[in-house]
Amino acid sequence: MTQVPPPVTQHSGTKPSGQMPDADLQSAGFRANREARRNVLIEDYLELISDLLLEGQEARQVDIAARLGVSQPTVAKMLARLSAEGLVTQKPWRGVFLTASGEERASAARARHQLVEAFLRALGISDESILVDAEGMEHYVGEETLTAFQRALDGGLMEFMSSLPK
Repeated sequence: MTQVPPPVTQHSGTKPSGQMPDADLQSAGFRANREARRNVLIEDYLELISDLLLEGQEARQVDIAARLGVSQPTVAKMLARLSAEGLVTQKPWRGVFLTASGEERASAARARHQLVEAFLRALGISDESILVDAEGMEHYVGEETLTAFQRALDGGLMEFMSSLPK
């Protein structure tokens, strides 16, 4: 007679191999991911506009299109959306400017981006990979993970990683 192993209880959202996670927990993860995807483009535009303005440049459609690798009509469509959401203003012959709400979101996105970059750098990741990876990760990483990244950095992650054999 074959013995059936006792059921394994889930702990802290982890699952043993071959078992489905709790439905509520799994659906929460999918919802968070969908929400992040909705915000990726908005945050990329806001962060880039803010960066251009902070460097003393004007945030013009042509510059935004070149840096994002998209067409100017694509930028115009997104700027109309951002304007309708109260995140940017456009002045004829002057470019794009962030509203207070737009600057707040851009600052939050920039802070996440910089923390992810610092974490990856501490792990010894190349600058080229950091540039690409941080751009995607910043939008999907949650607050708990960001806090853990910061705690690891503050706790000497870079020094620890440097001490490991290569």
